[in-house]
Amino acid sequence: MRIDIISLFPEMFSGPFGHSIVKRACEADRLTISITNPRDFAFDKHRIVDDSPFGGGCGMVMKPDPIFGAVRSLIADPDQRRRIVLTCPGGNRFDQTKAKELAGYDQLILICGHYEGIDERVRLHLVDEAVSIGDYVLTGGELPAMVIADAVARMIPGVLGAAGGAEEDSFYHGLLEYPQYTRPRAFEGWEVPEVLVSGDHAKIDRWRRKQSLKNTLDRRPDLLANLSLSPEDTELLAEILDEKAGEEP
Repeated sequence: MRIDIISLFPEMFSGPFGHSIVKRACEADRLTISITNPRDFAFDKHRIVDDSPFGGGCGMVMKPDPIFGAVRSLIADPDQRRRIVLTCPGGNRFDQTKAKELAGYDQLILICGHYEGIDERVRLHLVDEAVSIGDYVLTGGELPAMVIADAVARMIPGVLGAAGGAEEDSFYHGLLEYPQYTRPRAFEGWEVPEVLVSGDHAKIDRWRRKQSLKNTLDRRPDLLANLSLSPEDTELLAEILDEKAGEEP
């Protein structure tokens, strides 16, 4: 997969993408990440990429022509499956489902907004959708682009190394992840749950699913409302609720 990011500040991306999992994925040719500066497509004397808003108001607005030029320079094959995404506070909320969806494309182009915003013609006539990583405002679209690219990269087969690694992440199947433990088995009087060292994989799987449901019920019950539960999940939830009732004074 290829992820192209259009940003006025390309140097911001060297740190996040120059280490760990994303770096290894790029070195293994499972992923290509490239940064394009729209200033390279501003052809006036001073390479201006922003201007004051029509109608008045404070701040500056990013001009459409450098952004259109940058995006068009990245489209080598018009028939390739690609998605052009604008990062902005008014976009659709980014989540794990969206990350999986975007990972299914051959090319993802992320446009980072700046200043007071981007000329609306970019949103109306160039991008496929606008995406927001949360209900807050940042100084630019670079951090959201990093978040989106990282989440999408994890969904690409082989990027995480371990088969099925991404499938066990929180939100992948609509639930929070179960608790994880490692050595030492006993630490300052706290023991690892006995089932995890039992060697009984069926019991371990059941315990993990139950803990995943319990964590979701405790911390994000809203997720359960949109989840299609299996008969086993319904049974496990009933057990959890019975246990909670028994704990009440």
